[in-house]
Amino acid sequence: MGRKAKDSLVKGIIYLATGITLSVLLFIVGFIFIKGIGLVNWDFLTRDFNEKVVYAFIESNDVPLSIDEESLNGKNPYDKRYETHLEGPIYVENIGAAIAKVAYKNHSTEREQFVITYIEKDSSLHSAIDSTGKSITIGTDYILQSINGNDFSGLTLEEVATTIADESGELKVKIVQPGGGIKSNIITTLYMVLLSLIVALPLGIFGAIYLTEYAKPGRLVNMIRFAAECLAGIPSIIFGLFGMAFFVVALKFQISLISGSLTVAIILLPVIIRSTEEALKTVPMAFREGSLALGATKLQTIFKVVLPCAVPGIATAVLLSIGRVVGESAALLLTAGTVAQIPGTLFSPGSTLTVQAYYVAKEEGNIELACAIGIVIIVIVIVLNILSRITSDKLDVFNKK
Repeated sequence: MGRKAKDSLVKGIIYLATGITLSVLLFIVGFIFIKGIGLVNWDFLTRDFNEKVVYAFIESNDVPLSIDEESLNGKNPYDKRYETHLEGPIYVENIGAAIAKVAYKNHSTEREQFVITYIEKDSSLHSAIDSTGKSITIGTDYILQSINGNDFSGLTLEEVATTIADESGELKVKIVQPGGGIKSNIITTLYMVLLSLIVALPLGIFGAIYLTEYAKPGRLVNMIRFAAECLAGIPSIIFGLFGMAFFVVALKFQISLISGSLTVAIILLPVIIRSTEEALKTVPMAFREGSLALGATKLQTIFKVVLPCAVPGIATAVLLSIGRVVGESAALLLTAGTVAQIPGTLFSPGSTLTVQAYYVAKEEGNIELACAIGIVIIVIVIVLNILSRITSDKLDVFNKK
């Protein structure tokens, strides 16, 4: 076989491998988007996962319907939780809203409910308050369960509409704020990122400064670098087991935000140390020598000359670390928990985006919702990578000036 034939064969293999890689990547991302894109909207991002029952107080106020019946019948709830439309909708003037009877699907259960499908702009529902006087948001897919103590269970849609229309004055309405959102998971993920970086970033940077600027080449330094490289390759579930044994059990932090953050901080240390060390090595030795020649101390040289020049590399390490936190799941399952709530304190449990995706897919079998969460994670990772590149380029230009 001639050299040209061999080159063509190798080039074909390279192109084939590249094509397979891109195809697999596009297939995975495409599958996630096709399955989950229908659930991604503003309500999905701003609502909690669990339903919440509240009592709203509104004033009865007759508001005429401003749209035609055909348009009213076309109003539907925002997602696929309402599997079957049973009756209605019927417009009720004294609350300025239309209601319909639907088969409401909540995770694995299904039951009949009365849901708001349309609200007039002058409806008193827009000015609803709770018992403390705090404003309550009522949306077009909220569930009505009772009014002034009159429960709607077992009633037809016509009977419910009549019951509401017969009431006047101040109305006490029992409503269910629908769940299915990931607001608490997004906030918990942000908490996890912030706390883990607060711990890991200074430790990692100072560790890298020691290895680069102070430690003398030898067996000790080689052992430290080898340990950091080994830690970077250890599966995160091992860190999770350690975090559960040490932070959760031994220190009695329980399954909580602080336990998860400290565990993730340990996972990030090798990444930050190695990335920062490489960034520090790129700073020319002449910069150090010039600073010392002008009378600066070793510490002043490090913090006023070396570190500012290494900022682009450190910033890249930070953004990549954030991506690692966002994508972490195994360690957090054992240390932070799977409770879909906003942690009230550092010692409260919470569920990040990846943990929630695992929970809804594994425990509930809701692949669509898991894929919708996956879309949010993919977008976050893409944004972080873009920010990483922009930040690195901007800081490089700044340092050159």
